[in-house]
Amino acid sequence: MDPSSTGIQEPFDLIRLSLSERVFVKLRGDRELTGVLHAYDGHMNLILSDVEETVMIVDAVEGTYEGHGTVKARGSVAKRRMEMLFVRGDGVILVS
Repeated sequence: MDPSSTGIQEPFDLIRLSLSERVFVKLRGDRELTGVLHAYDGHMNLILSDVEETVMIVDAVEGTYEGHGTVKARGSVAKRRMEMLFVRGDGVILVS
C-alpha cells in the first residue's frame, strides 16, 4: 500500500487522523492517559477530553542495594478521571 494514497506523509499525519478519536498516551513518570483527542501542535501539546489517568506507584520493600542482595518492588495503581485536560508535549512518550 502506497503511503501517499492514505494521506500519511509524516508522523504528525497519524496524529491528525486521530482527531476526535479515543487515544492512548504514555507519559514520563509511569503515567498513562486515555481520552478523546481534540487538538495538538508541533510540540505534541495535546487537548484531551473524557480522560482517565493511570499512575503506576512502585515502592521498594526489602533486600539491600549495591549488589549484596535483591530488591523487590511492590506496586499499586492510582486512577482518576477528568473532563478536559491539557497535556504538555515534553512529557509525551507515545500516542496510539
